Amino acid sequence: MTTDNKKISPIRLDKWLWAARFYRTRAIAKQMIDGGKIHYNGQRAKSSKNVEIGAQILLRQGYEEKEVFVQSLSEHRGNATTAQTLYQETEQSIKKRQLSAEARRLNRLNNPAPDHKPDKKQRRQIVRFKQNQPNDDTE
Repeated sequence: MTTDNKKISPIRLDKWLWAARFYRTRAIAKQMIDGGKIHYNGQRAKSSKNVEIGAQILLRQGYEEKEVFVQSLSEHRGNATTAQTLYQETEQSIKKRQLSAEARRLNRLNNPAPDHKPDKKQRRQIVRFKQNQPNDDTE
């Protein structure tokens, strides 16, 4: 339920992040705020900070960093389409996320996962290689 322009009650930052579906629980939102992952108008915020319309929020979620502007306030967590009306992500932030996702995808293609785990002999060889020990195995 979004508020009208008549009377806007103050909403805590952790509650707004939860209602906007950036984090699954308010406790996780509070951990991210306390850990310095959330910046409110360019400054580190506290979870009790009151959110205002038009404020800039910079947040990190895993590998992604999002820059959003608050468009509406809500105390209640709604569905995803309702949550997307609470904020507007900047074009620069969207482009930056797309570029980093593409870089991660290309990195996965260049460094494929091995087909199988190393066996005992191969593990010994890896340990020797990392410790710069001479190879005693003869083949």
